[in-house]
Amino acid sequence: ARGLFFSTNHRAPTFARSEAIEPRNNYHGETPEIDLDAWRLRLHGGATGAPDQPPLTLALADIKALPRVSETTELKCIEGWSAVTNWTGARFADFAEKYPPPPGTKYVSLVSEPEDYPDERYYVGLDIESALHPQTLLAYEMNDAPLTAAHGAPLRLIIPVKYGIKSIKLITGIAYSAARPADYWAERGYDWYAGL
Repeated sequence: ARGLFFSTNHRAPTFARSEAIEPRNNYHGETPEIDLDAWRLRLHGGATGAPDQPPLTLALADIKALPRVSETTELKCIEGWSAVTNWTGARFADFAEKYPPPPGTKYVSLVSEPEDYPDERYYVGLDIESALHPQTLLAYEMNDAPLTAAHGAPLRLIIPVKYGIKSIKLITGIAYSAARPADYWAERGYDWYAGL
């Protein structure tokens, strides 16, 4: 039960930039190689449009136009390994301020659907409080360099107060909703909140 322990005041530990290393490539199977120039992020359910409206389409430049934040935190994999890594991107809270959720939003769904890799579809659900946590980033750089395909280029989520199964790579869609969305690993028996 996330409500018993989660607090927006709780922060994951941060580390010196000099401690950062490259984490494992946790794509099990083929790493998607996509056309980064053609990549777009689709936002569903934003306050600017009714639910039946087409999604808002954003480019990476739209994310980079938000305030730039860098943090060195520990990515903890549910498989038992961890890595201190430096991430740079935009706080999800700043994204939500620029592209606000409609009234009644309780959850956020993030999906990775690389067009040329239909078998690599992945999706996570977050409660809105976790999405808006000050350490939750839409990251586009790792260790001072643009993300590589192995680590979710061009955009991934970093949420250090959760296990790594929530830090979805290669985000292609974000949706706001009032109902709790599906979550890949929760459907396979893991805790939906995956909190640390």
